[in-house]
Amino acid sequence: MTPMPEQISPSRRFRVNLLYVYRPFTRRAGALLGGALLVALAGCGTPSGERSTKDSGHIMPPPPAARRTAAPAPKDGLPGMPPLLDPKDVYAADRPGMLSPVVRGFPTRIYVPNTNSNTVSVIDPATFRVTETIQVGTQPQHVVPSWDLKTLWVNNDLGNSLTPIDPKTGKAGRPVDVHDPYNLYFTPDGKYAVVMASRDRELVFRDAHSMQIKKTVPVDCAGVNHADFSPDGTYFIVSCEFSGDLLKVDTARMAVVAQQKLPLGGAMPQDVKIAPDGSAFYVADMAADGVWVLDGGKFGKPVLMPTGKGAHGLYVSRDSKVMYITNRGEGTISLFDFGQRRLSKKWRLPDGGSPDMGGVSADGKVLWLSGRYNSEVYAIDTGTGAQLAKIPVGSGPHGLAVYPQPGRYSLGHTGVFR
Repeated sequence: MTPMPEQISPSRRFRVNLLYVYRPFTRRAGALLGGALLVALAGCGTPSGERSTKDSGHIMPPPPAARRTAAPAPKDGLPGMPPLLDPKDVYAADRPGMLSPVVRGFPTRIYVPNTNSNTVSVIDPATFRVTETIQVGTQPQHVVPSWDLKTLWVNNDLGNSLTPIDPKTGKAGRPVDVHDPYNLYFTPDGKYAVVMASRDRELVFRDAHSMQIKKTVPVDCAGVNHADFSPDGTYFIVSCEFSGDLLKVDTARMAVVAQQKLPLGGAMPQDVKIAPDGSAFYVADMAADGVWVLDGGKFGKPVLMPTGKGAHGLYVSRDSKVMYITNRGEGTISLFDFGQRRLSKKWRLPDGGSPDMGGVSADGKVLWLSGRYNSEVYAIDTGTGAQLAKIPVGSGPHGLAVYPQPGRYSLGHTGVFR
C-alpha cells in the first residue's frame, strides 16, 4: 500500500483516496476473460451488484496464451545468482529450520513500521508484546531484509532515507540518504538494490551495500510498488498501483522490456508473488478484489481470481503448498492451494480488522500481519486460522518483517527469500 492520504500532497490525494472506497467488480467473468474461459470460470464471480466475497473454490485455469513481448531468457539464468536448491520449487530453501549461518543466533522479532507515527514497533513473538519502539524517518513503509541477511532496512518514504537496523542487537544505525524509497528489492545476484520510487516514477538500481546509484530507470506508469523475480532471475514483474499497469524488467539490462495495463478499469495492483514451480506470477489487486494470474514469460493477458474485498498481501507457506492472501477491506485471509490451483479456505479475523502486509514465522506456524487502519498486528495460527493475538502498535502499521526467516538470501520487500 501507499502513503496514508493525510500525509501526501493534495495533487495525489484524490487518486490515493480511491484506496479507501470499495468499488464492486463491474465486469462479467466472460467479458474480462474471453468466451473461451467463461465455462472454466463459472462460479468464480457474478455480475456487478451480485458478486459475493465468499471463496468459490473453483479451479483456476492457467493464463491464456499470448504473443511474446520480450526475448526469451538466457538458458543459464542470471550470472552470479545462486542456483535454486530445487528447480521445481523456488522456495525450497525456505523450509522450517533452514536458517542461514548468518542469522543463527539473531533474536526472533517482528519489526513493524508505523507509517503515521514515524516509528518501528518491535514485538517479541514469544510474549506477543512490544519490547521497543524505534524512532525512524518520515513515513516508514516497509522493513526490508538485505540480500546478505545482515541488515534490516526501514524505508522512510517521505523522509527520503533508509534507516539500518542491526537484527543481532536491534539497534538502529545512521540513516542513508535515498530519495523516495517506498519499497526495496535486491537482484538475485546480490549486486543491486532496486528502489521502488513511487512518487518519482522510477526504478533506481543502487549498489546493494553502499546504496550508491548505478542506474535510474524512468517508468511510464504511476505508483511502482511491488515485485518478484523469475526462477532464473533474468527478469522481474513490477506492479504500478495508481495506473493499473504491470511491467516486465530485464534484470541484467536494468530495463523495462514489456508493459501492459490490467484489463479492468481502475485496477490497483499491489503485492506480487511467483508460484513455487515458476509457472505463474500472482498479483493482488485492491480494486478488483482478487488476484491476477500472469504467465510471466509470455506476459500475456492475465486472469482474475476473486478472493475478497481489498486483496493486498501475498505470502507462501513454509511447505510451498499454500499462499495466504490478505483481503484488507473485509478482514479476511484467503488460502490458495498451489497443487489444486484453487482457493481452499477463508479465515475471518474475529473482531474484523485490516490485514495488510507481513510474513510467516520461521517454523511456519504463525502468520504475522499488520492491521493497516487499526493500529494493531495480528498473529494467526496457520494450522487452524485462529487469531492467537492482537497487539497494539503505532498508527498506520504497514510492511512488517518477521526476522530471522529461513533462506540463503533476500530479494527484499518484507522478506522474499531464496
